[in-house]
Amino acid sequence: MKVKQEDNIKVVNRAAVIDLILTGNWVQDKLAEALKPYSMSVAQFNVLRILRGQKGKPASLACVNEKMIHKMSNTTRLIDKLLDKKLVERIICPENRRKIELTITHQGLELLKDLDKVIEEAEARAMENLDKEEITRLKELLEKIKD
Repeated sequence: MKVKQEDNIKVVNRAAVIDLILTGNWVQDKLAEALKPYSMSVAQFNVLRILRGQKGKPASLACVNEKMIHKMSNTTRLIDKLLDKKLVERIICPENRRKIELTITHQGLELLKDLDKVIEEAEARAMENLDKEEITRLKELLEKIKD
């Protein structure tokens, strides 16, 4: 009997983990869909929000990478795309030319004002089947998993 119960727990655990991954991907897809008309990826949006959070203070590439929701090895390429769009500026440190710092441009800040509304609406649609208490409980449970 004990073996059956342990096997059952394994099956339930696996199903829950798969559901977590699928749901995370589903939410990510909804956000990506909302950003698509702006030719912006979720990762690019994340970088812009990180740089806005610096409140005008430059951030190193390492700092941006550390604060990213999705840790990725191609952050430099991501930054290059934002540079091409004139949403981010790269500042080369005069004392150490290998050190690069980033700031968000005025154009980047203006775009974020629009994107904030778009993402807020997408987030609301993603959570529309849950009431406030359920969302609060979901958040608590997700935090509990990470503890």
